[in-house]
Amino acid sequence: MKRVLVTGGAGFIGHHLIEHLLKNTDWQIVCLDRLDTSGNLNRIREVLEGNVDFRKRYEFVWHDLKAAINSQIGGLIGKVSYIFHLAAASHVDRSIADPLAFVYDNVVGTAHLLDYARHLDGLESLINFSTDEVFGPAGQGVYFAEWDRYNSTNPYSATKAGAEELGLAFANTYGLPVITTHCMNVFGERQHPEKYVPMCIKRILAGEPILVHCDPNKVPGSRHYIHARNVADALLFLCQHGKRREKYNIVGHKEVDNLEMARQIAEILGQPLRYELIDYHSTRPGHDLRYALQDGRLAALGFQYKVSFEESLRRTVWWTVTNKRWLN
Repeated sequence: MKRVLVTGGAGFIGHHLIEHLLKNTDWQIVCLDRLDTSGNLNRIREVLEGNVDFRKRYEFVWHDLKAAINSQIGGLIGKVSYIFHLAAASHVDRSIADPLAFVYDNVVGTAHLLDYARHLDGLESLINFSTDEVFGPAGQGVYFAEWDRYNSTNPYSATKAGAEELGLAFANTYGLPVITTHCMNVFGERQHPEKYVPMCIKRILAGEPILVHCDPNKVPGSRHYIHARNVADALLFLCQHGKRREKYNIVGHKEVDNLEMARQIAEILGQPLRYELIDYHSTRPGHDLRYALQDGRLAALGFQYKVSFEESLRRTVWWTVTNKRWLN
């Protein structure tokens, strides 16, 4: 039985990945997390609840990657075949308010993980999970390819770009089997209520207006939205079929502007939508209206997303309605 390490496994995307691995492999899963504002073991508890096999194949190790992985922590992790590096600070506003904290978390933290990984025997792949934001804003009709230039517009995206470069440096210097992914906007069950989809659900249910960010001409910002289960499926596929030292975009099915997303959520809920268009980005440097990526390289490997955007959104909305504790 193979053993796999997931850093940031108690986070939103991380716990969906752990659930996906438990359901679709027989691997032993080690979750490494420091349990801050992003990490929440209640997510994992719900995944493991009532499943004896899942509980047997899951282990938790507490560690903050701002510190090196010493021999004691390494001993708890054990020998692993795959590493999924999802641990990161990821909130743009917080990165603007406290950029050095993001340097420590995303650059120094990644360096510590890579330095630990280069000493492992038998490591088959290390997935370094990055973001579309490293490329900066995309004008209409622009879709960035995996190796396009960086154009970071806030400290968060700059630190993720730095983490990517460290991954490539360790791959080229030490032969570390690093695969880099760029992912677009992820939604799904148990997401922090500050994020757009659960925030919309919460406000629509309460009859409160939604502030939709737009440009000075009242054109709303847009994103490619993808469910966390589709992301997890892509990550599992890439760790087994991706080419080492390469980059892959994880895009999803559909680009949706933020007003349309709010309208679709309101329609699923059968509730009226109250909203206000706010020219937020002109007055707040570091916030981009549109990100967009090409996704042909992942498809060329034979990967296909299993669940459509519309069905994923419908399931997420109704799951959240019946589990409102996750909106608090």
